[in-house]
Amino acid sequence: MRFVVFSGTTEGRMLSEELSDMGALVTVCVASQYGSEMQGQHAGITICTGPLQQEEKTAVLQGAAACIDATHPYALHVTKTVKQACEQAGVRYIRLVRPDSDMKHAVVVRDTAEAAAYLKDKEGRILLTTGVKELRAFRDLDPSRLYPRVLPSCESLQVCADMGIPSKNIMAMQGPFSRELNEALIRQYHISFLVSKDGGKPGGFPEKAEAAEAAGITLLVIGREKEEGMTYQETRNLCMSLMQE
Repeated sequence: MRFVVFSGTTEGRMLSEELSDMGALVTVCVASQYGSEMQGQHAGITICTGPLQQEEKTAVLQGAAACIDATHPYALHVTKTVKQACEQAGVRYIRLVRPDSDMKHAVVVRDTAEAAAYLKDKEGRILLTTGVKELRAFRDLDPSRLYPRVLPSCESLQVCADMGIPSKNIMAMQGPFSRELNEALIRQYHISFLVSKDGGKPGGFPEKAEAAEAAGITLLVIGREKEEGMTYQETRNLCMSLMQE
C-alpha cells in the first residue's frame, strides 16, 4: 500500500517513517532542499523535492491509498492545492493539524501586516521568528530595531541584507530552540518584542512563550485560521486501519 505525505514538518517526517516501518510505501513531497535534508533517508520512503505544479501533484497521487497533508499550519495555499489535487486524482485526503497553543500571555494579530502596524509606533528591539518569507512585511520599520532569526542560508542572509538589517542583528540558526536559549538571546540583544507564529510544540512555540514571559517582554503572535482535521495520533490510527483493510 502506498501513501503520499505532503510534508516539511516534524509530524510529516515522523508519520512517514512510522508508515514505512509498518510496511507501507511512502512518497514524501517537500518544497525545498532544506525540507529534504530534514526528512533524511529512510527505507521505503521516496522523496520528491521542489514546488510541484497542480498537474504534478495530481500525477504523484495516482494509485495512492491516501494523501496526508502534513504541511505547515500557515501554508494555507499549499493545503488548498493539495486538497484540489486529491479531488482530481480521486484519492482520500487527510489533513493532519496541530493543536492550538495557549495564548493567554500573548498579543494576537491577524497577519504580519497587522504585527508591523502594532510595532511601528512602539519603542524597543524586535526579535522576528516568523521566517524569512514574512520578513519583508516589516520593511517599513527601522531596520536597526529588527533582530531576525532565520535559517543559515544564503537566501535568508540576502533578504536581510536587502532590507538593510545590520549584520550584527542577524541570528542565522536552525531551530527549534530551548526556552533557555530563547531567553538568553532575548537578554543578550535587549529584546522588547518577540514576534512568532503559532507553530505549536513541534515548532518550539511553548519555549518561545515561556522565554518571553520569563524575560518580561511582549509576545506578539500571528494567529492562524481554524482548520478541520485530525491529530497526529488520529491520523496514524486511520492509516493503520487502511493498511489492515
